Amino acid sequence: MINQHQITVTAMAIPITVTYLTAGTGTPLLLLHGLGDSAQAWERVMPMLAREHTVYALDLPGFGNSDKPNVNYSPDFFMAFVAAFLDALGIERVGVVGNSLGGLIAIRLALAAPSRVSALALISSAGLGREINITMRILTLPTVEIMLATWNRTFIGAWQWATALSLTLFAYPTRISQSWLGQIYRMALTPGYAEATVATARSTTTLDGQRDSVIMLDELPHLQMPTLVIWGMGDRVLPSHHAAAAMQRLPDGQLLLVPDVAASLTSNVPNG
Repeated sequence: MINQHQITVTAMAIPITVTYLTAGTGTPLLLLHGLGDSAQAWERVMPMLAREHTVYALDLPGFGNSDKPNVNYSPDFFMAFVAAFLDALGIERVGVVGNSLGGLIAIRLALAAPSRVSALALISSAGLGREINITMRILTLPTVEIMLATWNRTFIGAWQWATALSLTLFAYPTRISQSWLGQIYRMALTPGYAEATVATARSTTTLDGQRDSVIMLDELPHLQMPTLVIWGMGDRVLPSHHAAAAMQRLPDGQLLLVPDVAASLTSNVPNG
């Protein structure tokens, strides 16, 4: 059974109320979603992971049902927030699974506090190379925030956003969980979501690609914990050769390339 909770966490002197999901019992495992997504991205895999773990899936600030404050949505902010979230729950050591933006946050947390992270799983992680989908780069343009915030809060605009995101993230859009699609639609209508999405994109990306400051390849040799790199070979957001670049530098890394799967491996699990 998946349970939903709320907690108020203070990070960088900012109190933020966030929603998170839990399931199972065992060693703790934290799941971090990607840009524009929510904890609901993990709904199909949580029951499987809960067989051996106490699983926590967090709506990062700005997304899902969590607060969407006007803050600097930078990788450092997210990393500090996740550390404060773990403190608030009394979790001293945890395995961390991160998809896309969540992978970048997981890497930063593991580098900043290696004793806290028992293992890593990086699913199509950001921060492992410069190349990134043109859609993500367009989000950094000066006028996009106002246009997106206005258009997304209409019925048509919200569905267009949900549809465009699904076509970008999934190799087989017909397999998408309807509950996931509905969550993206509802988020698009929510004040602060578009602003958080654009602000996060700008903090990690430019029109030329991922920022130098978020590319963590040279830091990967410092990660001594077991690290599983998972990549969809049909990824349309971040190319799969980023996985090979990461594997060359990880001291204890394993690679799993998944054919016919795109960027989001979490919600794109076929029924059955």
